[in-house]
Amino acid sequence: MAKFSLPALALACASISTTSAFAPISTNSRPLTTPLHMSSVASSDSPPLSPLTVWGDKIPNIIESQNQLKARKDMQFAPTIKSSDIGLASNDTEGQLAYFEEHAMEIKQQMVDNGAVIFREFDLMKEQEGFVKFYEALGMKTCLDPLHSVSARPTVDGKKGSPVYEAVNKESRKNFFIGMHNEFVGTRAPRAAAFVCFKAAESGGEFLIADGRSIFRDLNPELVEKLYNRNIRYSVMELPFFGWVDSLPEFARPPVMGAVKGLVTAAINAKVDFSVDMQWGEAGYDATKMLQARAPSQPPILIHPVTGEPHWFCNVHSHSSKLRKDRESVYGAERFEDGASQINKSDMFYGDDGDISDDDLTHMDEVTMKNVQFVKMTEGDVVLLDNYKCMHGRNVFDGTRKHGVAWFEGWEGEQEMKAKAQQQSKEAVMA
Repeated sequence: MAKFSLPALALACASISTTSAFAPISTNSRPLTTPLHMSSVASSDSPPLSPLTVWGDKIPNIIESQNQLKARKDMQFAPTIKSSDIGLASNDTEGQLAYFEEHAMEIKQQMVDNGAVIFREFDLMKEQEGFVKFYEALGMKTCLDPLHSVSARPTVDGKKGSPVYEAVNKESRKNFFIGMHNEFVGTRAPRAAAFVCFKAAESGGEFLIADGRSIFRDLNPELVEKLYNRNIRYSVMELPFFGWVDSLPEFARPPVMGAVKGLVTAAINAKVDFSVDMQWGEAGYDATKMLQARAPSQPPILIHPVTGEPHWFCNVHSHSSKLRKDRESVYGAERFEDGASQINKSDMFYGDDGDISDDDLTHMDEVTMKNVQFVKMTEGDVVLLDNYKCMHGRNVFDGTRKHGVAWFEGWEGEQEMKAKAQQQSKEAVMA
Protein backbone atom coordinates (compact mmCIF):
# COMPACT_ATOMS: atom_id res chain seq x y z
CA MET A 1 0.00 0.00 0.00
CA ALA A 2 1.23 3.49 -0.82
CA LYS A 3 2.32 5.58 2.11
CA PHE A 4 1.16 9.19 2.24
CA SER A 5 3.03 11.97 3.98
CA LEU A 6 0.91 14.95 5.07
CA PRO A 7 2.08 17.09 2.14
CA ALA A 8 1.35 14.23 -0.25
CA LEU A 9 -2.03 13.76 1.39
CA ALA A 10 -2.89 17.41 0.89
CA LEU A 11 -1.96 17.05 -2.76
CA ALA A 12 -4.04 13.90 -3.07
CA CYS A 13 -7.02 15.61 -1.44
CA ALA A 14 -6.76 18.42 -3.94
CA SER A 15 -7.01 16.01 -6.86
CA ILE A 16 -9.90 13.80 -5.75
CA SER A 17 -12.68 13.21 -8.26
CA THR A 18 -16.05 11.43 -8.25
CA THR A 19 -18.50 10.58 -10.95
CA SER A 20 -21.30 12.64 -9.46
CA ALA A 21 -20.75 12.86 -5.77
CA PHE A 22 -20.87 16.27 -4.24
CA ALA A 23 -24.02 17.90 -2.92
CA PRO A 24 -24.99 21.59 -2.88
CA ILE A 25 -24.24 24.65 -0.85
CA SER A 26 -24.32 28.32 -1.78
CA THR A 27 -20.94 29.61 -2.84
CA ASN A 28 -19.34 31.89 -5.39
CA SER A 29 -18.00 30.12 -8.43
CA ARG A 30 -14.32 30.17 -9.15
CA PRO A 31 -13.23 32.01 -12.31
CA LEU A 32 -11.82 29.87 -15.09
CA THR A 33 -8.16 30.11 -15.87
CA THR A 34 -7.94 27.93 -18.97
CA PRO A 35 -10.44 28.60 -21.75
CA LEU A 36 -11.73 25.55 -23.58
CA HIS A 37 -12.99 25.38 -27.14
CA MET A 38 -16.63 24.35 -26.96
CA SER A 39 -19.36 24.25 -29.60
CA SER A 40 -20.20 27.35 -31.61
CA VAL A 41 -23.57 27.50 -29.89
CA ALA A 42 -21.91 28.25 -26.56
CA SER A 43 -18.67 29.80 -27.80
CA SER A 44 -17.07 32.58 -25.79
CA ASP A 45 -13.67 33.55 -24.48
CA SER A 46 -14.59 31.90 -21.19
CA PRO A 47 -16.88 28.86 -21.67
CA PRO A 48 -19.50 28.48 -18.95
CA LEU A 49 -19.13 26.27 -15.96
CA SER A 50 -21.75 23.61 -15.53
CA PRO A 51 -24.80 25.59 -14.32
CA LEU A 52 -25.93 25.84 -10.72
CA THR A 53 -28.36 23.12 -9.67
CA VAL A 54 -31.98 24.29 -9.74
CA TRP A 55 -33.35 22.95 -6.47
CA GLY A 56 -36.73 24.64 -6.81
CA ASP A 57 -39.36 25.23 -4.16
CA LYS A 58 -40.11 22.78 -1.37
CA ILE A 59 -42.99 20.45 -2.16
CA PRO A 60 -45.74 21.20 0.43
CA ASN A 61 -47.16 17.65 0.58
CA ILE A 62 -44.77 15.06 -0.75
CA ILE A 63 -47.21 12.12 -0.44
CA GLU A 64 -49.97 13.97 -2.29
CA SER A 65 -47.42 14.75 -5.00
CA GLN A 66 -46.49 11.07 -5.21
CA ASN A 67 -50.17 10.05 -5.41
CA GLN A 68 -50.77 12.49 -8.27
CA LEU A 69 -47.87 10.90 -10.14
CA LYS A 70 -49.28 7.42 -9.52
CA ALA A 71 -52.58 8.50 -11.06
CA ARG A 72 -50.97 9.62 -14.32
CA LYS A 73 -51.46 7.41 -17.36
CA ASP A 74 -49.61 9.57 -19.89
CA MET A 75 -45.97 9.16 -18.82
CA GLN A 76 -43.64 7.97 -21.54
CA PHE A 77 -39.89 7.48 -21.35
CA ALA A 78 -37.00 7.45 -23.82
CA PRO A 79 -38.55 7.09 -27.30
CA THR A 80 -36.26 5.84 -30.09
CA ILE A 81 -35.66 7.60 -33.42
CA LYS A 82 -34.10 5.45 -36.15
CA SER A 83 -32.74 6.79 -39.40
CA SER A 84 -34.83 4.24 -41.30
CA ASP A 85 -38.00 5.36 -39.51
CA ILE A 86 -37.64 8.88 -40.91
CA GLY A 87 -36.92 7.72 -44.44
CA LEU A 88 -33.15 8.20 -44.43
CA ALA A 89 -30.38 5.74 -45.21
CA SER A 90 -27.93 5.13 -42.39
CA ASN A 91 -25.09 6.56 -44.49
CA ASP A 92 -26.99 9.71 -45.59
CA THR A 93 -25.14 11.99 -43.21
CA GLU A 94 -26.15 15.19 -45.00
CA GLY A 95 -29.82 14.23 -44.86
CA GLN A 96 -29.46 13.33 -41.17
CA LEU A 97 -27.91 16.68 -40.33
CA ALA A 98 -30.69 18.48 -42.22
CA TYR A 99 -33.28 16.45 -40.29
CA PHE A 100 -31.79 17.46 -36.94
CA GLU A 101 -31.73 21.11 -37.94
CA GLU A 102 -35.34 21.04 -39.14
CA HIS A 103 -36.72 19.11 -36.16
CA ALA A 104 -34.52 20.56 -33.41
CA MET A 105 -37.30 21.97 -31.21
CA GLU A 106 -39.43 18.86 -31.62
CA ILE A 107 -36.55 16.63 -30.53
CA LYS A 108 -35.68 18.80 -27.53
CA GLN A 109 -39.33 18.83 -26.47
CA GLN A 110 -39.31 15.03 -26.59
CA MET A 111 -36.21 15.02 -24.39
CA VAL A 112 -37.86 17.30 -21.82
CA ASP A 113 -41.23 15.53 -21.86
CA ASN A 114 -39.89 11.96 -21.92
CA GLY A 115 -36.55 12.28 -20.10
CA ALA A 116 -34.43 10.99 -22.97
CA VAL A 117 -34.38 10.29 -26.71
CA ILE A 118 -32.41 7.38 -28.21
CA PHE A 119 -30.96 7.74 -31.72
CA ARG A 120 -30.02 4.69 -33.79
CA GLU A 121 -28.74 4.01 -37.33
CA PHE A 122 -27.14 7.43 -37.77
CA ASP A 123 -23.68 7.25 -39.35
CA LEU A 124 -23.35 11.01 -38.75
CA MET A 125 -22.46 10.41 -35.09
CA LYS A 126 -19.93 7.60 -35.62
CA GLU A 127 -17.08 10.09 -35.37
CA GLN A 128 -16.59 12.99 -32.95
CA GLU A 129 -16.86 15.65 -35.66
CA GLY A 130 -20.28 14.42 -36.72
CA PHE A 131 -21.41 14.02 -33.12
CA VAL A 132 -20.56 17.68 -32.47
CA LYS A 133 -22.46 18.68 -35.62
CA PHE A 134 -25.45 16.68 -34.31
CA TYR A 135 -25.82 18.51 -31.02
CA GLU A 136 -24.97 21.88 -32.54
CA ALA A 137 -27.76 21.34 -35.09
CA LEU A 138 -30.13 20.81 -32.17
CA GLY A 139 -29.00 24.05 -30.54
CA MET A 140 -27.56 22.44 -27.42
CA LYS A 141 -25.28 24.76 -25.42
CA THR A 142 -22.14 23.02 -24.21
CA CYS A 143 -20.60 23.67 -20.80
CA LEU A 144 -17.58 22.48 -18.89
CA ASP A 145 -17.60 19.04 -17.34
CA PRO A 146 -19.20 19.29 -13.85
CA LEU A 147 -16.00 17.72 -12.48
CA HIS A 148 -14.06 20.77 -13.68
CA SER A 149 -13.57 22.21 -10.19
CA VAL A 150 -12.47 18.83 -8.80
CA SER A 151 -10.34 17.18 -11.47
CA ALA A 152 -9.90 16.84 -15.23
CA ARG A 153 -11.94 14.10 -16.88
CA PRO A 154 -10.13 12.66 -19.95
CA THR A 155 -11.40 13.69 -23.37
CA VAL A 156 -12.17 11.19 -26.12
CA ASP A 157 -9.58 12.55 -28.56
CA GLY A 158 -7.05 13.27 -25.83
CA LYS A 159 -6.94 16.97 -26.67
CA LYS A 160 -7.11 19.62 -23.98
CA GLY A 161 -10.23 21.68 -24.47
CA SER A 162 -12.16 19.03 -26.38
CA PRO A 163 -15.92 19.24 -25.71
CA VAL A 164 -16.40 15.45 -25.73
CA TYR A 165 -15.33 13.63 -22.57
CA GLU A 166 -14.63 9.98 -21.85
CA ALA A 167 -17.61 8.10 -20.36
CA VAL A 168 -15.77 5.75 -17.94
CA ASN A 169 -14.16 3.41 -20.47
CA LYS A 170 -11.08 2.38 -18.47
CA GLU A 171 -10.23 -1.31 -18.55
CA SER A 172 -9.49 -1.12 -14.82
CA ARG A 173 -13.14 -0.15 -14.21
CA LYS A 174 -14.76 -2.74 -16.48
CA ASN A 175 -16.11 -4.85 -13.62
CA PHE A 176 -17.39 -1.79 -11.76
CA PHE A 177 -21.16 -1.45 -12.21
CA ILE A 178 -21.85 2.30 -12.25
CA GLY A 179 -25.06 2.78 -10.31
CA MET A 180 -27.86 5.06 -11.40
CA HIS A 181 -27.26 8.75 -10.80
CA ASN A 182 -27.92 12.27 -11.99
CA GLU A 183 -24.72 14.10 -12.88
CA PHE A 184 -23.91 16.82 -10.36
CA VAL A 185 -20.88 18.00 -8.43
CA GLY A 186 -21.16 20.40 -5.51
CA THR A 187 -23.47 23.22 -6.48
CA ARG A 188 -23.54 22.38 -10.18
CA ALA A 189 -25.51 20.07 -12.48
CA PRO A 190 -25.69 20.08 -16.28
CA ARG A 191 -29.21 20.53 -17.62
CA ALA A 192 -28.72 17.87 -20.28
CA ALA A 193 -26.18 15.49 -21.79
CA ALA A 194 -25.58 13.47 -24.94
CA PHE A 195 -23.88 10.08 -24.61
CA VAL A 196 -22.44 8.61 -27.80
CA CYS A 197 -20.97 5.23 -28.75
CA PHE A 198 -17.81 5.37 -30.87
CA LYS A 199 -16.97 1.71 -30.20
CA ALA A 200 -19.12 -0.83 -28.38
CA ALA A 201 -17.58 -3.25 -25.91
CA GLU A 202 -17.29 -6.85 -27.07
CA SER A 203 -19.79 -7.82 -24.36
CA GLY A 204 -21.75 -5.87 -21.79
CA GLY A 205 -21.12 -2.17 -21.31
CA GLU A 206 -24.75 -1.21 -21.84
CA PHE A 207 -25.68 2.37 -21.11
CA LEU A 208 -28.33 2.43 -18.40
CA ILE A 209 -31.17 4.94 -18.09
CA ALA A 210 -34.09 5.31 -15.69
CA ASP A 211 -37.00 7.72 -15.37
CA GLY A 212 -36.71 9.68 -12.11
CA ARG A 213 -40.48 10.20 -12.09
CA SER A 214 -41.13 6.46 -12.09
CA ILE A 215 -38.65 5.82 -9.28
CA PHE A 216 -40.32 8.49 -7.12
CA ARG A 217 -43.74 7.02 -7.98
CA ASP A 218 -42.79 3.47 -7.01
CA LEU A 219 -41.00 4.08 -3.70
CA ASN A 220 -42.63 3.20 -0.39
CA PRO A 221 -44.58 6.33 0.71
CA GLU A 222 -43.35 6.08 4.30
CA LEU A 223 -39.75 6.03 3.13
CA VAL A 224 -40.41 8.91 0.71
CA GLU A 225 -41.80 11.03 3.53
CA LYS A 226 -38.91 10.17 5.84
CA LEU A 227 -36.26 10.90 3.22
CA TYR A 228 -37.88 14.13 2.09
CA ASN A 229 -38.44 15.48 5.61
CA ARG A 230 -34.93 14.59 6.83
CA ASN A 231 -33.13 15.24 3.52
CA ILE A 232 -30.08 13.23 2.44
CA ARG A 233 -26.34 13.73 2.73
CA TYR A 234 -23.43 12.16 0.88
CA SER A 235 -20.00 11.25 2.10
CA VAL A 236 -17.82 11.88 -0.91
CA MET A 237 -14.45 10.43 0.01
CA GLU A 238 -12.60 8.48 2.67
CA LEU A 239 -8.99 9.04 3.68
CA PRO A 240 -7.93 5.84 5.48
CA PHE A 241 -4.35 6.86 6.17
CA PHE A 242 -4.37 7.72 9.86
CA GLY A 243 -3.78 4.44 11.70
CA TRP A 244 -0.61 6.02 13.10
CA VAL A 245 -2.76 8.31 15.26
CA ASP A 246 -3.62 5.36 17.55
CA SER A 247 0.09 4.84 18.27
CA LEU A 248 0.37 8.32 19.78
CA PRO A 249 0.07 8.87 23.54
CA GLU A 250 -3.57 9.34 24.45
CA PHE A 251 -3.07 12.94 25.58
CA ALA A 252 -1.57 13.84 22.18
CA ARG A 253 -4.32 12.40 19.99
CA PRO A 254 -6.99 15.17 20.26
CA PRO A 255 -4.69 18.07 19.25
CA VAL A 256 -3.04 16.03 16.47
CA MET A 257 -6.42 14.91 15.13
CA GLY A 258 -7.67 18.49 15.22
CA ALA A 259 -4.60 19.73 13.34
CA VAL A 260 -4.82 16.97 10.71
CA LYS A 261 -8.53 17.60 10.20
CA GLY A 262 -7.88 21.30 9.75
CA LEU A 263 -5.07 20.70 7.25
CA VAL A 264 -7.10 18.26 5.16
CA THR A 265 -10.19 20.49 5.24
CA ALA A 266 -8.13 23.46 4.04
CA ALA A 267 -6.52 21.41 1.26
CA ILE A 268 -9.84 20.19 -0.08
CA ASN A 269 -11.76 23.46 0.23
CA ALA A 270 -8.92 25.34 -1.46
CA LYS A 271 -9.36 23.12 -4.51
CA VAL A 272 -13.13 22.98 -4.96
CA ASP A 273 -15.78 25.70 -5.17
CA PHE A 274 -17.96 24.22 -2.42
CA SER A 275 -17.45 23.15 1.19
CA VAL A 276 -17.19 19.73 2.77
CA ASP A 277 -17.38 18.70 6.41
CA MET A 278 -14.60 16.34 7.54
CA GLN A 279 -15.55 13.76 10.17
CA TRP A 280 -13.39 11.19 11.92
CA GLY A 281 -14.38 7.54 11.62
CA GLU A 282 -13.01 4.04 11.19
CA ALA A 283 -12.64 1.97 8.03
CA GLY A 284 -11.68 -1.53 6.99
CA TYR A 285 -11.49 -4.81 8.84
CA ASP A 286 -8.87 -3.39 11.19
CA ALA A 287 -10.89 -0.24 12.00
CA THR A 288 -8.19 2.09 10.73
CA LYS A 289 -8.79 5.72 11.60
CA MET A 290 -9.99 7.68 8.58
CA LEU A 291 -11.37 11.07 7.67
CA GLN A 292 -14.64 11.11 5.80
CA ALA A 293 -15.76 14.15 3.80
CA ARG A 294 -19.49 14.83 3.93
CA ALA A 295 -21.39 17.29 1.78
CA PRO A 296 -24.30 19.40 3.05
CA SER A 297 -27.82 17.98 3.09
CA GLN A 298 -30.10 18.21 0.07
CA PRO A 299 -33.61 17.12 -0.94
CA PRO A 300 -33.87 13.74 -2.71
CA ILE A 301 -36.86 14.84 -4.81
CA LEU A 302 -37.01 17.96 -6.97
CA ILE A 303 -39.48 19.87 -9.10
CA HIS A 304 -38.38 19.80 -12.74
CA PRO A 305 -37.15 23.27 -13.78
CA VAL A 306 -39.18 23.26 -17.04
CA THR A 307 -42.18 20.93 -16.70
CA GLY A 308 -42.77 21.33 -12.95
CA GLU A 309 -43.03 17.55 -12.45
CA PRO A 310 -41.66 15.98 -9.25
CA HIS A 311 -38.87 13.46 -9.77
CA TRP A 312 -36.24 11.47 -7.91
CA PHE A 313 -32.87 13.29 -7.81
CA CYS A 314 -30.88 11.12 -5.44
CA ASN A 315 -27.69 9.18 -6.13
CA VAL A 316 -28.12 6.53 -3.45
CA HIS A 317 -27.88 3.77 -6.07
CA SER A 318 -24.37 4.80 -7.07
CA HIS A 319 -23.18 6.20 -3.72
CA SER A 320 -24.40 3.75 -1.08
CA SER A 321 -21.51 1.72 0.30
CA LYS A 322 -23.86 -1.18 1.07
CA LEU A 323 -25.28 -1.33 -2.45
CA ARG A 324 -21.81 -1.23 -3.99
CA LYS A 325 -20.69 -4.06 -1.71
CA ASP A 326 -23.78 -6.07 -2.66
CA ARG A 327 -22.85 -5.67 -6.32
CA GLU A 328 -19.31 -6.87 -5.59
CA SER A 329 -20.76 -10.30 -4.80
CA VAL A 330 -22.07 -10.39 -8.38
CA TYR A 331 -19.39 -8.59 -10.39
CA GLY A 332 -16.29 -8.92 -8.23
CA ALA A 333 -14.49 -6.47 -5.97
CA GLU A 334 -13.79 -2.92 -7.08
CA ARG A 335 -10.27 -2.61 -8.43
CA PHE A 336 -8.59 0.26 -6.60
CA GLU A 337 -5.27 0.65 -8.38
CA ASP A 338 -4.03 4.04 -7.27
CA GLY A 339 -4.22 6.47 -4.36
CA ALA A 340 -7.01 8.53 -5.87
CA SER A 341 -9.15 5.42 -6.43
CA GLN A 342 -8.60 4.22 -2.89
CA ILE A 343 -9.94 7.42 -1.36
CA ASN A 344 -12.69 7.89 -3.95
CA LYS A 345 -15.32 6.06 -1.88
CA SER A 346 -18.77 7.36 -1.12
CA ASP A 347 -21.83 6.63 0.99
CA MET A 348 -25.19 8.20 1.78
CA PHE A 349 -26.91 9.16 5.02
CA TYR A 350 -29.91 11.13 6.16
CA GLY A 351 -29.35 14.87 6.15
CA ASP A 352 -28.98 14.79 9.96
CA ASP A 353 -26.17 12.17 9.61
CA GLY A 354 -28.43 9.30 10.65
CA ASP A 355 -27.84 5.92 9.03
CA ILE A 356 -30.27 4.61 6.43
CA SER A 357 -31.35 1.05 7.23
CA ASP A 358 -30.24 -1.86 5.05
CA ASP A 359 -33.90 -2.70 4.36
CA ASP A 360 -34.58 0.81 3.04
CA LEU A 361 -31.42 0.74 0.92
CA THR A 362 -32.44 -2.63 -0.52
CA HIS A 363 -35.90 -1.26 -1.32
CA MET A 364 -34.43 1.75 -3.13
CA ASP A 365 -32.16 -0.58 -5.10
CA GLU A 366 -35.07 -2.81 -6.11
CA VAL A 367 -37.26 0.11 -7.20
CA THR A 368 -34.39 1.65 -9.14
CA MET A 369 -33.46 -1.54 -10.99
CA LYS A 370 -37.12 -2.23 -11.79
CA ASN A 371 -37.14 1.03 -13.75
CA VAL A 372 -33.73 0.70 -15.45
CA GLN A 373 -33.49 0.25 -19.21
CA PHE A 374 -30.33 -1.44 -20.53
CA VAL A 375 -29.50 0.34 -23.79
CA LYS A 376 -27.08 -1.68 -25.91
CA MET A 377 -25.47 1.00 -28.05
CA THR A 378 -23.61 0.44 -31.30
CA GLU A 379 -21.31 2.81 -33.18
CA GLY A 380 -23.09 6.11 -33.87
CA ASP A 381 -25.91 5.58 -31.38
CA VAL A 382 -26.65 8.53 -29.10
CA VAL A 383 -28.76 8.98 -25.96
CA LEU A 384 -29.79 12.61 -25.48
CA LEU A 385 -31.04 13.02 -21.93
CA ASP A 386 -32.46 15.56 -19.53
CA ASN A 387 -30.07 15.31 -16.59
CA TYR A 388 -32.78 16.17 -14.06
CA LYS A 389 -35.49 13.76 -15.16
CA CYS A 390 -33.31 10.90 -16.44
CA MET A 391 -30.76 8.99 -14.37
CA HIS A 392 -27.91 7.11 -16.02
CA GLY A 393 -25.35 4.42 -15.28
CA ARG A 394 -23.22 1.75 -17.00
CA ASN A 395 -23.12 -2.03 -16.96
CA VAL A 396 -19.90 -4.03 -16.54
CA PHE A 397 -18.13 -5.02 -19.75
CA ASP A 398 -15.40 -7.03 -21.43
CA GLY A 399 -13.23 -5.83 -24.29
CA THR A 400 -12.56 -2.30 -25.46
CA ARG A 401 -15.27 0.31 -24.96
CA LYS A 402 -15.17 3.86 -26.28
CA HIS A 403 -18.15 5.98 -25.35
CA GLY A 404 -18.18 9.76 -25.01
CA VAL A 405 -20.34 12.44 -23.43
CA ALA A 406 -20.99 16.14 -23.99
CA TRP A 407 -22.56 18.23 -21.22
CA PHE A 408 -25.01 21.07 -21.80
CA GLU A 409 -25.89 24.11 -19.73
CA GLY A 410 -29.16 24.33 -21.63
CA TRP A 411 -30.45 24.71 -25.16
CA GLU A 412 -31.94 27.22 -27.55
CA GLY A 413 -35.67 27.52 -26.87
CA GLU A 414 -35.53 26.36 -23.24
CA GLN A 415 -37.16 29.50 -21.86
CA GLU A 416 -39.96 29.24 -24.41
CA MET A 417 -40.57 25.65 -23.30
CA LYS A 418 -40.73 26.75 -19.68
CA ALA A 419 -43.20 29.57 -20.44
CA LYS A 420 -45.38 27.14 -22.41
CA ALA A 421 -45.37 24.59 -19.56
CA GLN A 422 -46.29 27.27 -17.01
CA GLN A 423 -49.18 28.45 -19.18
CA GLN A 424 -50.46 24.90 -19.59
CA SER A 425 -50.26 24.40 -15.83
CA LYS A 426 -52.31 27.55 -15.20
CA GLU A 427 -54.93 26.48 -17.72
CA ALA A 428 -55.16 23.04 -16.10
CA VAL A 429 -55.76 24.62 -12.68
CA MET A 430 -58.48 26.90 -14.07
CA ALA A 431 -60.21 24.10 -15.98
